[in-house]
Amino acid sequence: MTPDNENPKDQVDENVPDDAVEETPQAEGTSDEPVDQQERADEEAARATAAAEEAVDAADEAGTETAIAAAEEAEEAAEKAQSAAEVAADKPKAEKSRKAREAEQAADQAEAAADEAKKSARRVRGRRGGRTEEPKTVPVGLKVSAQAKYVRTSARKARLVCDHIRGKDVVEARAILAFTPRGAAKPWLKLLESAVANAEHNHELVGEDLKIFSVHADEGPTLKRYRPRAMGRATRIRKRTSHLSITLTPKES
Repeated sequence: MTPDNENPKDQVDENVPDDAVEETPQAEGTSDEPVDQQERADEEAARATAAAEEAVDAADEAGTETAIAAAEEAEEAAEKAQSAAEVAADKPKAEKSRKAREAEQAADQAEAAADEAKKSARRVRGRRGGRTEEPKTVPVGLKVSAQAKYVRTSARKARLVCDHIRGKDVVEARAILAFTPRGAAKPWLKLLESAVANAEHNHELVGEDLKIFSVHADEGPTLKRYRPRAMGRATRIRKRTSHLSITLTPKES
């Protein structure tokens, strides 16, 4: 009979040997050994270097400014990770952990830039119909045009905008039109994107490799409206329209 003040859980089983030790199962994937921060930093540096090499290959395949910029960003991140790994070798344990985290962040940045370069390469590959070989030769003097008719702005106001983008490449013209504070800039930007789409779809060209060959605005029909004035008179309101035209050509031609 067990005394009232003794807990049954505190009783010792006499049949169990004294040298028996209860082992706690270890979680799967865990290790008792501490993580070597220097080895971790070196692995992250190697990962960043591999991502930078992939980004450079993708930039060489795409040849676009977006892919080239992403490759440069990946290379900078790889250099940062390599530098952090080299500095960690001469630092104490606490500093090694911090440098390893810096190398990991740089490796993640390099992989993100490499993914951006790969996306640009896939877009270029898709425009070429999935072919990996060199694109076909562009005919000399090839011109791609687009036209917008009956735009509700006067030809004079449209010419003030188109004079800024004449002779510019597509990337620069997009930036100029995006930050031009005139109302006629929006129709011109839409027309430019239409011309780029025509070049990519009909002639398998890359939009970023084009420049503006010619651009002009012609007068369209004028809508006549009237408004009442003093003493029973009426004044004519002229709502002018214009026809916008833009022509693109490859930079090499």
